[in-house]
Amino acid sequence: MDVLSDVLAAMRAGRPYAGRSICRAPWGVRFPAGDAACCHIVLQGGCSLVPADGTPPVTLGVGDILFTGPRHAHTLADRPGSPAVEFQPDRGSGYSVVELDIPGPGAITEMLCVCYTFDLARPHPLLRTLPPMIHLPARIGDHRALRATVDMLGNELHRPGSGTDAILPALIDMLLLYVLRAWLDENADTATDGWATALTDPVIATALHHIHREPENQWTVEELATRAGVSRATFAKRFTTVVGQPPLTYLTWWRMITAARLLDRTDDPIHAIAQRCGYSSEYAFSKAFKREYGLPPGRYRRQQQPV
Repeated sequence: MDVLSDVLAAMRAGRPYAGRSICRAPWGVRFPAGDAACCHIVLQGGCSLVPADGTPPVTLGVGDILFTGPRHAHTLADRPGSPAVEFQPDRGSGYSVVELDIPGPGAITEMLCVCYTFDLARPHPLLRTLPPMIHLPARIGDHRALRATVDMLGNELHRPGSGTDAILPALIDMLLLYVLRAWLDENADTATDGWATALTDPVIATALHHIHREPENQWTVEELATRAGVSRATFAKRFTTVVGQPPLTYLTWWRMITAARLLDRTDDPIHAIAQRCGYSSEYAFSKAFKREYGLPPGRYRRQQQPV
């Protein structure tokens, strides 16, 4: 089980959306502090990102990739202070957003924008430790797979054809994963805690791998420590420091996240979901689920179903 892919799949809410924009100076687009993470890629020209929190603007050039995390309001503009419109995509239109075209007398900036909505009601610790902004400047030879994904996504949006509705979500997933992988790789040598460490530390990554692959297993701290190749005390302290939760607390929490996803996205009977999440009795599972979500599994499932 790839832990990063697993986390993002569990936290996804709704359909991602993407589009190309052509803006002529003076122009600006405001992105609200919502539940979406965004990737902005400059294809032609240049612009400035102006954070809403007052931190200094960031200049973006051709080939630059910028990730902004959920709840991070910001404005893209040809320069700080230009008049801006609100970004309001039609989420009912499918994966591709209607092309954004801002007329003007000045220089042209062409961009690719992707938005990926997360469930922030119970965010995974990974989402809480993401920086509000990841800037990946264009450098020859850097992140080749990421650059190839950008090219494929841009071509698909520019010339949609048969299968586009199936291709776009896969490319959007790839783009986000490659951006996060680049961030993890660049922080692996300097990070001391958080998920930049959790996914690259052999001890913690091994434990997470086993928890995510087999949440139904009756894991103990000692067994996870043995699998990770360290003592129980060392493992427990290291896991808690890096992940922010003790091992078994994280295990229980992940089981509930997994259960909620299965209740929402499958028709599996509740007793089968209980077993897949490590509970031998449906009663014990329902009690644990209600403690986490405030209502029993059956009622939770009914509330998730469209009216």
